[in-house]
Amino acid sequence: MSKQLIKDLEPGEEVKSVFMVTRKELRKTKAGAPYLALELVDKSGRVDARMWDGVGRYKDSFSEKDYVAVSGRVEKYRDQLQVVVNSLRRCEDDEVDAADFLRVVETDRVALEGVLRSAAEETRDPHLRALLLAFLDDPAFMRRFTSAPAAKNYHHPYLGGLLEHTATTVRICRIVCDLYPDVDRDLLVAAAMLHDIGKVEELEYDRAIDYTDAGRFLGHLLLSDEMIRERIAGLPGFPPDLAMRLRHAVLSHHGELEWGSPKRPKTLEAVVLHHVDNLDAKVNSFREIVARAGISDSPWTDMKNLFKRPLYAPRSMSQEMELGFEEEVPH
Repeated sequence: MSKQLIKDLEPGEEVKSVFMVTRKELRKTKAGAPYLALELVDKSGRVDARMWDGVGRYKDSFSEKDYVAVSGRVEKYRDQLQVVVNSLRRCEDDEVDAADFLRVVETDRVALEGVLRSAAEETRDPHLRALLLAFLDDPAFMRRFTSAPAAKNYHHPYLGGLLEHTATTVRICRIVCDLYPDVDRDLLVAAAMLHDIGKVEELEYDRAIDYTDAGRFLGHLLLSDEMIRERIAGLPGFPPDLAMRLRHAVLSHHGELEWGSPKRPKTLEAVVLHHVDNLDAKVNSFREIVARAGISDSPWTDMKNLFKRPLYAPRSMSQEMELGFEEEVPH
């Protein structure tokens, strides 16, 4: 069975492909008839699905996080794509190519880790340098940190995404420090390196990216703060005021209370970190949305995206030439 990617599904199209089930709910219609409400995912995105017929036969044949071979069709419901499932079958792991479900960062992870190690070794403050190296020199932590995604849906939602996002944030912060000498470079760079470490506890990604119980109850801001406090406790003589300013920058980096920050930024370094983090997240989200939109005659995406507005993304000259070449070559 050839793989149909979710991002390529069109209304009216027949579906015969393998997906992962990330949500499974047995519901009832207004008339009291049972139906299955599902969420199907692959590396290109996610789509809602419904099974109206044969529910009794299929409802106990699979579970959440199972791979399933789906037969059905694509429909549009309230301007959203939906797969109407006629039948499905649970698949064993050896029937599935895991690369169809979990993307991997394209940037070299060794190079990304090198960005962080270089920044840590250049940190002049001995307490902050010791703290950063306590994380970087921990093989168990680094295995998780270099593999984790940065998010479930929006920015850097792929294996190694957390490392890529962190390295880019650190690089931008170092540039900001060159432009604004009154920023505490060591403090800002340390906060940038540690601001999202809690995501190794917030997200699970063995088959599909999803939230852990700790992620849902606490979130990565509090988890990051806990991890930082634990490491600082093992470093004798760490100045309490420095620890407080570092923790504040990490805890406030979402910027606003309604965005999940327990506090809004109150130091220059916290303000800078918030905006740099948001910049990299939004740029990567924009790229993800455009990539998932596929090739279209229009340079505009639809409004169903994180930004809730059409995004302008014309083809590059190289894409135009590539398409033109493909049209000329006989198949």
